[in-house]
Amino acid sequence: MVWTAWNNGGHLASGAGYGFKLDGADRDLHFSPDWESVQIRLPEHDGYSVAVVNVDKKSFWGARCREVISRDIGKWLNDQGHAPWPKGNPPRFEVRGRGEPVFEIVRRV
Repeated sequence: MVWTAWNNGGHLASGAGYGFKLDGADRDLHFSPDWESVQIRLPEHDGYSVAVVNVDKKSFWGARCREVISRDIGKWLNDQGHAPWPKGNPPRFEVRGRGEPVFEIVRRV
């Protein structure tokens, strides 16, 4: 899967307002509406940090808003130099499922 970095327009250093936008087909294939949250493993220089993200919301399952949003994702994007990005050119990341409901960022693509 490939996820695209997402921001609500604020680009705050705290990480608030950041997440990843998913393709609708990937969401439907790899996520379950029965899940309340998912874990996203974010690679660090000495291992991984983990963001726990709420997916039990109508907006995530709607046609337009397919974002997983977390301050921890935003902090990781900032700390790793992936954010902020030029307008209209967010970074994209290869993502792998690690067993329900855990996902891992593999690399920037």
